[in-house]
Amino acid sequence: MKQESIIKLENVCKNFEMGEEKVRAVCDANLEVKKGDFVAITGPSGSGKSTMMNLVGALDLASKGDIFLDGMNIEHLPESELAQIRGRKIGFVFQTFNLIPTLTALENVALPMMFQNVEKSEREERARELLEKVKLGHRLNHLPGELSGGERQRVAIARALANNPEVILADEPTGNLDSRTGEEILEMFINLNKEGKTVIMVTHDANLAKRANHIVKLKDGRIER
Repeated sequence: MKQESIIKLENVCKNFEMGEEKVRAVCDANLEVKKGDFVAITGPSGSGKSTMMNLVGALDLASKGDIFLDGMNIEHLPESELAQIRGRKIGFVFQTFNLIPTLTALENVALPMMFQNVEKSEREERARELLEKVKLGHRLNHLPGELSGGERQRVAIARALANNPEVILADEPTGNLDSRTGEEILEMFINLNKEGKTVIMVTHDANLAKRANHIVKLKDGRIER
């Protein structure tokens, strides 16, 4: 059975203006991610990984070319519509966790559901279930500052799953963690992939990238392979 495409980039370039100079962060990128894939985007610092993540995650639009999310060309959508689609289709996990420090673990996980107009009781029930899934059922009412780095990343993963997205996009998800905790977090992504989630992980760590099914290597804004 042929896998369907979930994300597709066709001849995508992303340029930034720096004074009078134009910087090409990504050049002529062609990339297709199939549903259920586990893809690692890797390359040295300055290779365009962060820009590629923003493009793949529909956080940014291309300067040239087309980006398709689940068959829909997102390049011409208004930001309000794009934000709604992104909120349903993609869950984000960041290196710095990006949790709101004044909200509890439960409230942080429930927050994305608020933007999708989910009822409060349903938000809280699902947030509780997700925190139990990542083995933090005993930390529901703790603030991020009261959690370890590994626990904060688990909360971030639970939050990424809040709207049951098809795609999990992780940007250097183990970058701020010790090796043992990093391995535990990586195993969580592997298990989510086995459950059917499409996982795209941006990393500079070649050993982490090897755990993915496919590796996309960037150099100077271009896909090498």
